[in-house]
Amino acid sequence: MDFTLLVSVAGFAFAACGTPGPNNMLLTHSATRFGYRPTLKLLLGIMLGLQLLLLFSALGLGQLFLRWPVLQWTLKILGSGYLLWLAWQISRAAPPKAYTVESSMNWRQGALFQVFNPKAWLMAVSAMSGFTLVGEQYWSSAWIVLAVFLVLGIITGHLWTLFGLNLRTWLRSARDWRRFNQGMALLTAASVVMIWY
Repeated sequence: MDFTLLVSVAGFAFAACGTPGPNNMLLTHSATRFGYRPTLKLLLGIMLGLQLLLLFSALGLGQLFLRWPVLQWTLKILGSGYLLWLAWQISRAAPPKAYTVESSMNWRQGALFQVFNPKAWLMAVSAMSGFTLVGEQYWSSAWIVLAVFLVLGIITGHLWTLFGLNLRTWLRSARDWRRFNQGMALLTAASVVMIWY
């Protein structure tokens, strides 16, 4: 894979992983509510799930979405419904209590979440169909796409996590938390709109 194509993959991966979307909203919300360590586990699960989607797309699963648009529509409808339900749950979350032990989504849930995340599917299919080379170079280029997404996904995920950790210092009252949860819920719901356009 030449340097120009590597830069193109990196640019796409940075934009796809770094822009607001369901994964980044979850990471920000988790870091704000539960702290760094639980969110790190969620981030690793998200990256595992995304890597599996990329690998399945490289093995040909992505071609099913390209050949049968009804699968894309089904994924968008199911994923949108799940994301709207998740936004509703976030909006209704009570402020965290210092004397109770709460837990974030674990790494398994973060990985499984990718199955219902239409943005993750779109990233995986687009990356493998757009940046892999044909013939004997196919698998070497596919592994590079996987590696670039892993590295940049972890970096951008950490940035969203750190953003959430910094937000914690501003949330002092139940009213602040309620507004924060409502804002995160709105951003999560807004990511559904981005999926359809």
